[in-house]
Amino acid sequence: MTKYVLKRLLAAAISMLVLITATFFLMHAVPGSPFNPGEQRNVPPKVLENLRSKYGLDLPVWKQYLNYMNSLSHGNLGYSFKKLNYTVNELIVSGFPASAVVGALAIVAALAVGVPLGITSALKRGGWLDWLSMILATIGISMPIFIIAILLMYVFSMKLQILPIYGYGTASHLVIPVVCLAFSPIAYITRLMRSSMLEVSRQDYIRSARARGVSEFMVIAKHGVRNSILPVVTYIGPLIAILLTGSFVVERLFMIPGLGRYFVTAVSERDYSVILGITIFYGAFIMLCTLLVDIAYAIIDPRVKFTD
Repeated sequence: MTKYVLKRLLAAAISMLVLITATFFLMHAVPGSPFNPGEQRNVPPKVLENLRSKYGLDLPVWKQYLNYMNSLSHGNLGYSFKKLNYTVNELIVSGFPASAVVGALAIVAALAVGVPLGITSALKRGGWLDWLSMILATIGISMPIFIIAILLMYVFSMKLQILPIYGYGTASHLVIPVVCLAFSPIAYITRLMRSSMLEVSRQDYIRSARARGVSEFMVIAKHGVRNSILPVVTYIGPLIAILLTGSFVVERLFMIPGLGRYFVTAVSERDYSVILGITIFYGAFIMLCTLLVDIAYAIIDPRVKFTD
């Protein structure tokens, strides 16, 4: 297992290098810059020139890349070009907790609803509950998140006036964002759990357990769920990274001070260091979650072996 983990970490390091390099040069290939004279009309050209020199933007792109990689090797993600005296490290530290709270609640809600709904749908195949769950799952997969957000805001904030329309700080502020983030994952988890549960229920060991007189609850809980939840575990790995690091659309709509809002603002303002820093953090988080999912596979199903 140690050799397997080391190989995965090496592969992750190479992937991160490719991600950083591609992001860096793509950003600089886009026309314009953080201190474009055409967009800074009230700033004297000499000031803009000094700012470009301060942040090294007057150097050749390859030299900027080497300087950035040198800073990154020391754990320094650089300074924000637009937020005075703010480092990218500080922005991530300040924005990640809000994203993590909303994302963690959405993950819990998705699992708490999606897994039981998928199991029930498989056990009651062809019934009204199965049809209802599949209709809801189809809606959840096909409907864009911003449409869901607008509908929820219209109903619960504008018409019923029982939930705030935006903001962050209280439990009531989290309800609509969490539901928005959890809606699509609930649909995916329901469909995954249903199809996997139907497949597992046809296996010989399920029939053998029932023939031995094992209670239906134990057949489903011990043999059915444990073996059918593996596809859900695969889906949960990237989902954790996506939700915990912040949903760009939801955080922007509901004014949540998380990483998603910082990233969207950085893209519109061409804040190179913030874009790179959040991209690196996001990529590393996805790779870590994927590795943990692979390890969890062997814990859940002993038949899964690590291959060196």
